[in-house]
Amino acid sequence: MDTQHREKQSRLIAVLREGVSLVQMVFFKEMKELLSGRYPDREDKTLLMLSGAITNELFGTPNPDPQFAAFRHDNRELIENEMGGLAANMPQLCPYITDALRVQTLCDKQEGIDDPGVLQTAESLGILIQDRNVPLPSAFMTLVRGLGEQYQLIVAPAQISPEDDKSLAH
Repeated sequence: MDTQHREKQSRLIAVLREGVSLVQMVFFKEMKELLSGRYPDREDKTLLMLSGAITNELFGTPNPDPQFAAFRHDNRELIENEMGGLAANMPQLCPYITDALRVQTLCDKQEGIDDPGVLQTAESLGILIQDRNVPLPSAFMTLVRGLGEQYQLIVAPAQISPEDDKSLAH
């Protein structure tokens, strides 16, 4: 594979990973809101850490920092209980999570990491939509841009009509 092709592929993987991160941010926001309603007596810091731990667990990216590792260990049962309810509590996010986890797995494979664990976990939790096709990169990015705009995390690029496109050339 030539250098130019590798660089292009590397840029594509970086962009796709940004899309996965955007889905993670939306999931984190939704998780925090859900947990705030469920545990109104808990401190905000605890709810943030719990939301982060669940997000990291779902996406297979546990935080190795000792503080977060200890929190994860101490709250293992609560984390697992909350993860068990994800399909029922966040059905609207299942298509985005499915696509993000599949894209993340494809990116990992391209980088020599072959671990289908996150997909197996999502499947066991009932949040992986089996009959959903793996999205092409452009379709995935369009999907996550729309999601990011919906949650006011990004502003999706405006479409340029063919007429507008031609007017810029003059």
